[in-house]
Amino acid sequence: MGVSEAYFDTASAAPLHPAARQALAAALDDGWADPARLYSRARRARQLLDAARGATAEVLGVRPDELSFTAGGTAAAHAAVLGALAARERVGRGLVHSAIEHSAVLHAAERHVAAGGTAHEVGVDRLGRVDLAAFADAAAQPGTALAALISASHEVGTVQPVEAAGEACAQHGVPLYVDAAQSVGRVPLPFGWSLLTASAHKWGGPPGVGLLVVRKGTRFVQTGPSEERTDRSTDLPAIVAAAASLRAAQAEAAALAERHRVLVDRIRATVAATVPDVEVVGDPADRLPHLVTFSCLYVDGEALLHALDRRGFAVSSGSSCTSSTLTPSHVLVAMGVLSHGNVRVSLHRDSTEADVDRFLAELPGIVADLRAEAGVVDL
Repeated sequence: MGVSEAYFDTASAAPLHPAARQALAAALDDGWADPARLYSRARRARQLLDAARGATAEVLGVRPDELSFTAGGTAAAHAAVLGALAARERVGRGLVHSAIEHSAVLHAAERHVAAGGTAHEVGVDRLGRVDLAAFADAAAQPGTALAALISASHEVGTVQPVEAAGEACAQHGVPLYVDAAQSVGRVPLPFGWSLLTASAHKWGGPPGVGLLVVRKGTRFVQTGPSEERTDRSTDLPAIVAAAASLRAAQAEAAALAERHRVLVDRIRATVAATVPDVEVVGDPADRLPHLVTFSCLYVDGEALLHALDRRGFAVSSGSSCTSSTLTPSHVLVAMGVLSHGNVRVSLHRDSTEADVDRFLAELPGIVADLRAEAGVVDL
């Protein structure tokens, strides 16, 4: 009999929450009509959509008319960055962002630069926290139209000083966009932002549903075809499921955070004590409660992930540094930390203490075996 899988990659995609599964099944029966039509079945679909929007807005602490559903987190990020920049072209075409933004935000920045705009990247320290003084200074430069700062690193978990950055931006009339994909449904959201995005499958909702919040008074234009998923009735059940799962995740968030923080503290301490030549990265205290990342010297990252998978552990790597690509993670490079043999462990609501203990028991031997295969011994 094979080993049961311990799924430790919630930062990529959380398992579907039971509330999402239940809501999705009900909405497939009752919400399949086009909510833009006028007949009774369509009006029922519109009621479901409005209820989902209202419930989601309540969790986020925003107005329902500030919230749009998009075709996913990437679509939301692109819409936020490009829409805010397009609306402020008279001010300038400057974008300021941290060096550790998600690739979706960086790709939007590349599109902006290719279209004639500018992008200023602000560095981070070895814990993965943005240089706040440099960020504020960049935002203050003439021609800055938008600043972007992730709420917490998706690779190492370090929480960013969003509220302080928002205050600095506000002093110069610059809106702050926050990618909150790893925070929504898990930890309290910071204040001080003008635009915010998130992705449902990070909190246990279905894939293909993103959130875009644009605060009232923030200049914004739609830069492409409507991102509003409600124009496609087949997506309404997914929106309903996303809203239901977000409410459920929010209700569980405090208790889960407490449980996950204890387990992650155990991982951080035990890995450092039992695996030679390892670097546990990210802030040890001011971090997301469910996520930890470490890097093992003299180990190929891809080989390590495959070895862990064979032992029943589904983890990911913040680094794509493998024998085939040789391209390290931009986040780890920006931090100046070890990127080879990188493992990111991110827990979900059903992760158990037994799963974590088994992982910690087997990891040292797996790393030692891989090093021995590479000819590295006696560490």
